[in-house]
Amino acid sequence: MSYKSGLACVTVMTSAILAAPAVWAQDNTDRDSSGVFISGSYGGYKSHGGEFDDENDLFGIGLGYQFNEFFALESEYIDFGKFGDNEVDGKLKGVALGLRARLPLTDTFGVYAKGGAFASAFDVDAFDESETYDEVNPYVGAGVDFRVTEQLTAFGEYNRYNVDIDEDDFNGQVTNDGPDFDTARVGLRFQF
Repeated sequence: MSYKSGLACVTVMTSAILAAPAVWAQDNTDRDSSGVFISGSYGGYKSHGGEFDDENDLFGIGLGYQFNEFFALESEYIDFGKFGDNEVDGKLKGVALGLRARLPLTDTFGVYAKGGAFASAFDVDAFDESETYDEVNPYVGAGVDFRVTEQLTAFGEYNRYNVDIDEDDFNGQVTNDGPDFDTARVGLRFQF
């Protein structure tokens, strides 16, 4: 994770911690836990896989629906930017659609797991050839969240994504079939 990603993580988590006493003082029992939400997140990732080993920043914006305090459906646009080495580089962006299952530990704090499908556009430039791979692959993740106000929630999460390429497209010079991405990010979710 880069310096900017680390600073963003510290800023969001510090804000959530400083707001905790005010949140705990509120009566949280009357909050409706269902509704539409939007989210924004920023973090970093490490890509693994042959020529694609690299790390960089990423950002995401999302839209979803919270069914109750336990389950939500969410869709998110994620931009991984560029990564790779001098002879092989890639650019990845996509849309994730998944289900989030949450276990509330207190009125304001919870842990969750998520999983779904990641529809990606992966542009690869390697050895004077260019290819674009449009695919859908599964993803999984886990995180923690902390309700800062009745409508605003801070979260931190880890996700694992993967994309595939066809090694034959580059005359066998690419030594793997696509990178895996370990991501860590923080963000805010606003529920209407």
